[in-house]
Amino acid sequence: MSIKIEMLRCFCTVAQTGSLAEAADRLGRTQSAVSMTLKQLEDHLDRRLFEGERKNRLSPLGEQVFEISLKQVRQFEQTVRSIETAADASQGLIRIVSVPSVAAILFPAVLDHMTRMFPGVKVELRDTDTQQVLDALAQGKADIGIASGHHPLSGVTSTRLFEDRFGLVCAADHPLITRSKPPRIADVTAAPFIRNALCDLIKTPRLIEAIRNTEVTIHNTHSLITMVRTGAWVTVLPETVARFIPESTAFRPISDLADKREVYLHVRDRTRFRDLTKECSDFILGTGLA
Repeated sequence: MSIKIEMLRCFCTVAQTGSLAEAADRLGRTQSAVSMTLKQLEDHLDRRLFEGERKNRLSPLGEQVFEISLKQVRQFEQTVRSIETAADASQGLIRIVSVPSVAAILFPAVLDHMTRMFPGVKVELRDTDTQQVLDALAQGKADIGIASGHHPLSGVTSTRLFEDRFGLVCAADHPLITRSKPPRIADVTAAPFIRNALCDLIKTPRLIEAIRNTEVTIHNTHSLITMVRTGAWVTVLPETVARFIPESTAFRPISDLADKREVYLHVRDRTRFRDLTKECSDFILGTGLA
């Protein structure tokens, strides 16, 4: 018997709830049906996915399978939603995926423009990191993508949208913010430093070397800002990101760091609704960010 998506969904639900009864309730199935599905999955793998019979603790293999399965289930559910949206898009559909800092700037204006220009159009907006933006474009799950850095993709036209400088981000009352003298790279990296994914775009050797062995890396921007707000940590981010940080957090240029992040607009060459895609991409390019 091959592994089916329903097996993975069933396994993930049991792993998340730690209970056959609660998982059965969430899935709308009987407890015996859920138990049988788990048994089929374990029989196929010839390994146990849970420790004991209570299903409240994963085996070492179960932990690995859970991590992999959860990604696949979420991806499948996203695919189903996209298919259903496309089928229901009689007036057209435009799908845009963007890095969060740019999404916060553009999405309200894009939504307003497209719905006024094309009444009844369906607009699907999603913010995520650069790699997932590129994946969505490559897999045909997005018509337009906005990502940090230049990443050529087959069948996708890329245009530089704007650039913004990197700088220090930390608590608003941090000494590196309140002092009169602008901070330097050495000052920033001497403080407890949190690395983030956008640091990979920086080319200045002194900063690269200084953060090479940083112990803490946070990829989620919200979690990153939450940490630096405590005053115990600092990080480096592009200035655009700083427009949306809480007042208790601040951005300041670093005097000897000249690096800038480039943000690119990526448009698939072949889309279902070409007129919509062109109108939307032209609008984005005309917002003044380019």
